[in-house]
Amino acid sequence: MDLVVFLALTLSCLILLSLWRQSSGRGKLPPGPTPLPIIGNFLQIDVKNISQSFTNFSKAYGPVFTLYLGSKPTVILHGYEAVKEALIDRGEEFAGRGSFPMAEKIIKGFGVVFSNGNRWKEMRRFTLMTLRNLGMGKRNIEDRVQEEAQCLVEELRKTKGSPCDPTFILSCAPCNVICSIIFQNRFDYKDKEFLILMDKINENVKILSSPWLQVNHIEQSEFSLENLASTINDLFGAGTETTSTTLRYALLLLLKYPDVTAKVQEEIDRVVGRHRSPCMQDRSHMPYTDAMIHEVQRFIDLLPTSLPHAVTCDIKFRKYLIPKGTTVITSLSSVLHDSKEFPNPEMFDPGHFLNGNGNFKKSDYFMPFSTGKRICAGEGLARMELFLILTTILQNFKLKSLVHPKEIDITPVMNGFASLPPPYQLCFIPL
Repeated sequence: MDLVVFLALTLSCLILLSLWRQSSGRGKLPPGPTPLPIIGNFLQIDVKNISQSFTNFSKAYGPVFTLYLGSKPTVILHGYEAVKEALIDRGEEFAGRGSFPMAEKIIKGFGVVFSNGNRWKEMRRFTLMTLRNLGMGKRNIEDRVQEEAQCLVEELRKTKGSPCDPTFILSCAPCNVICSIIFQNRFDYKDKEFLILMDKINENVKILSSPWLQVNHIEQSEFSLENLASTINDLFGAGTETTSTTLRYALLLLLKYPDVTAKVQEEIDRVVGRHRSPCMQDRSHMPYTDAMIHEVQRFIDLLPTSLPHAVTCDIKFRKYLIPKGTTVITSLSSVLHDSKEFPNPEMFDPGHFLNGNGNFKKSDYFMPFSTGKRICAGEGLARMELFLILTTILQNFKLKSLVHPKEIDITPVMNGFASLPPPYQLCFIPL
């Protein structure tokens, strides 16, 4: 009985301590829902649709609010103005990488995606410089993407127009582009070592995509083998799954909206024809295709909350005080689905990126790669892959759905980190 009393008293003290710590800091931080001891606001968040939860909170507390994900506060930025003010106007102060427990345990702060401070600056500078240098050789990056797009087409021809799930083959293409850049060599899609690499990448992404992970010194050179390995791992992880998922979702949307597909293919026939490979110079002459790809990225909202940021020093943001190290989450969904910038944002419409004359129209609200200091280092490569691979597929195949377009489900499957398309099959009919 004495042990039971002791445990009860200990638990009560822990709860009181948690309540005191939370309440002592809430006067300085932005407002938010009252957290429960220890678990914070976990029970008030729908982990299957975090973005919608953030939208609901913003209606009650404004565009800048605080949630307790456990016992620690996290500041949420909702809407274009708040996100721009933080990541662009005050980019240096918000350039830290926020808490990501599983990544911290596995990657230990190495690489470019999850690192901080001088290490992050050095590795990001090195990564961007190396990618630029590799693209300026005899076989530049565009050549490699074009080659891979043609290899992908040849693999798709082997399906002979029969129904297939495109998931695996669309993952192979961007992964092989990274292999080609880093190892100066691509792999056959059935190569055993390549298949092992693909499996490991998928495994890592699944681990990092768990919903519960989203709401939880000696001076030396940063160019260590461990840091190099982590940076290469970042390139594969960030450069394979995100691009392949976007490609997979794009094909599903093109099946759902055959009128859009027809307009894109007409533009490809007119600008590129059938006797040469599409190239990046073609994009400026293909406004509808460019708009379609932008709209795919806007509509699917691949990474609704991006990766967490952190403030690098004590700052005053608007009328609030945010202590150094505080995790900051940006709702990219609230920007990509802003109804003031994109009329009917829940509708898939390439017209969101076209002006009245049918020319491509840029938008500051287009942030699928995030923005500011921590914007995706591989943005340029990803844009190139999406354009060249999609146009090459549509140049060579008619996309045939197994069901009527009205019956195609395009509702995203949320996995806590990314918005994934539902499983589907289609036929690639050679043109």
